Amino acid sequence: MTTTATAPAGRGFGRGLGREFNLLWLGQSVSNVGDKINVFVVPTIMILLLHASAFQVGLVGMAQYLAIPLLSLVAGVLVDRWTLRYTLIWCDVIRCVVIAVIPIAWWLGLLSVPVIFFCVAVANATSVFFNIGYTATISAIVPTDGRVKAYSQMESSRTVSEVVGPAIASGLYQLMGTASLLVDAASFLFSAGNIRAMAPYGVQKVRKDPMWTRLKAGVRLNWQDPVLRGTVLGTTLLNMGGPIFVTVLPILAYRGLNLSVGTLGTVMSVAAVAAVIGALVAQRVSKFLGPARLMPWSVFLHCLVGLGILAAPALPSAVVLGATLSFYGLFMVWYNVSTAAVRQARVNPADQAVSHAAFRTVTWGVIPFAALLGGVLVQVLTPHFGVLNAAKITMVGGTLIGVLFAWIPEAPTQARLDRERASAEAAASAKAGAGAEAPATDPVRAS
Repeated sequence: MTTTATAPAGRGFGRGLGREFNLLWLGQSVSNVGDKINVFVVPTIMILLLHASAFQVGLVGMAQYLAIPLLSLVAGVLVDRWTLRYTLIWCDVIRCVVIAVIPIAWWLGLLSVPVIFFCVAVANATSVFFNIGYTATISAIVPTDGRVKAYSQMESSRTVSEVVGPAIASGLYQLMGTASLLVDAASFLFSAGNIRAMAPYGVQKVRKDPMWTRLKAGVRLNWQDPVLRGTVLGTTLLNMGGPIFVTVLPILAYRGLNLSVGTLGTVMSVAAVAAVIGALVAQRVSKFLGPARLMPWSVFLHCLVGLGILAAPALPSAVVLGATLSFYGLFMVWYNVSTAAVRQARVNPADQAVSHAAFRTVTWGVIPFAALLGGVLVQVLTPHFGVLNAAKITMVGGTLIGVLFAWIPEAPTQARLDRERASAEAAASAKAGAGAEAPATDPVRAS
């Protein structure tokens, strides 16, 4: 037996998706800025203050995603049973505490790579639960026909944070040093407060089926449906190379191209303007092409533009990184929006949590190993090619995985949907025709 509650739909901000969505959206918009501070400041602390090696940078990069393959399936089943609202609140509170540990440890002279690894790993573990509950929350508070719009608005906020986040992070770091992470910690508290203010939704579910049954159900949903299976395979291939690119980027910028903290922050903020534009037009592009058609094109183009880093330092490094990251982010936004729309339309709302957990276990499960591999490759290649070329070789290798392979499993998605639609229409027509003929052939009614 399953009991659910859906928050009442109001009007807010003129967006038409309701008060509860607006509260969630605002909380996540602020939290996203905090996330960008974390993503910028943590590797900066490691490289400039702790003088960490490329291997250690990769190790902490692995910690950012390590909990995903270890916890996602179980987290999906647990979130499926817990009260969604309280799950999200407690996840935000825990992340606030562990992020605050990093600057406190620095002030006490105790900060080290293992301490950062621990804090990042715990924060990521709670993020696994939060992200699964967050996806289920969208299904609970937003009607089906509003979800592309909801995800577009969420992506707009995320990409706006990518514009202002790095600039804020670099400014805060230059002003406050490690204490800049306290701003990230505070953003989690703000998010928790907004979720606390939402009307109750997604109440605790009572399920008689065992946990293992729900685990298998989530995996089965993703593998038996050919459309969902295509998104799993495509995203997995993407995540084999993308984290290599992202993990090595600070090494390339600081040690290979000798960019300053302020320059890198400005470059990343300027580059994210394109991602914001991508988010703003994502709904229109998705409507014009269709999410299933947009999905493989966006992942292919996202990876292809990553090859732009090869132009540095022959061309001005800041300009090259800015242009490359601009289109890298724009096409990633389109991929996220289209993939979410395709997947949500295929999964029953009651199965969203376990389905998303299985999806994340597989697709994000490769990320920690890819991040570690990026650091290891730079470490191994640097004595032979120098840090600049070692970083470029590693990043190009990572992005070529997506260029050559990631789009292939998702390319047939639109054709599959078209065939399903045609079959459904044919079946409906046949049924309607049979119903219309029945009275004329019924001897009792004919008499």
